[in-house]
Amino acid sequence: MGQLRTALEKILPPERLCEREPMRQHTTFRTGGEASYFLRINTREELSAVINILQETGVPWIVLGRGSNVLVSDLGYDGAILQLTGEFDEIRQTAAQELTVGAGAALGQVALSAQKLGLTGLEFASGIPGSIGGALIMNAGAFGGEMAQICTGASVLDEEDRLLTLDRDAMAFGYRTSSVKGTHRIILSATLQLQQSSPEEIAARMEELKNRRLEKQPLEYSSAGSTFKRPAIEGYYAGKLIEEAGLRGFAIGDAQVSEKHCGFIINRGAATSAEVYQLICEVQRRVEASSGIRLEPEVLTLGVF
Repeated sequence: MGQLRTALEKILPPERLCEREPMRQHTTFRTGGEASYFLRINTREELSAVINILQETGVPWIVLGRGSNVLVSDLGYDGAILQLTGEFDEIRQTAAQELTVGAGAALGQVALSAQKLGLTGLEFASGIPGSIGGALIMNAGAFGGEMAQICTGASVLDEEDRLLTLDRDAMAFGYRTSSVKGTHRIILSATLQLQQSSPEEIAARMEELKNRRLEKQPLEYSSAGSTFKRPAIEGYYAGKLIEEAGLRGFAIGDAQVSEKHCGFIINRGAATSAEVYQLICEVQRRVEASSGIRLEPEVLTLGVF
């Protein structure tokens, strides 16, 4: 590992090269052990150089957005976590109704920038605490909107360090998935096609959705949002199935099925990743026993469980 750090120091300054980084500081569950390396990458050149070193040394790596859909093991991650910052945070208006946005930009900030420009279509994302890159990979959505509706293309770095431009069809968006999910391709930026509206009307819609979230979702607790995907069977919803299984408020340690919204598993303050994971598994088991439906987690796991 000493040789690895020496090689990385030739690319990244010390403040962007962290060892034994507690991942609870970088996930919305506020759980997780230490990552061997946590690297903040500011440019595509840095990204390519860092990945080349990691591959040469055989060190596992993953790109992490804002940790809003990830459960990191209490044992941590024996590898390098890459976070895209710097030029990847940029938000640019590239046409009258078009934004080009870096993969590291926060969804909420992008939605706010669009609102100030009088561009509508991103209001649904204003309360989702993720990054653009993560949102595209998972085709994030809420309140009837999703990234597939507004993303016309993405700039992607493939496994051979080639820069690709994927249009909407090539992104193959589906329910909480895309063609990039499960690969080592890295989204660098996205092009978003929006519509003209008044900033005041957009702000009013964002405020309406914010109030609906506050009313129905346990935002006062750490969580990863909706824990389970909507079942493929028409008319069935994860939260309702969990409630019908008698699991409202059910807890393992400080991990709990939210009493406010059964589709959320929350950290009441001192939960471990193991407790969250055990609760996910127990919810799956009991819901399947009561309904015959196996819920699929929306949350991704990282490390050993």
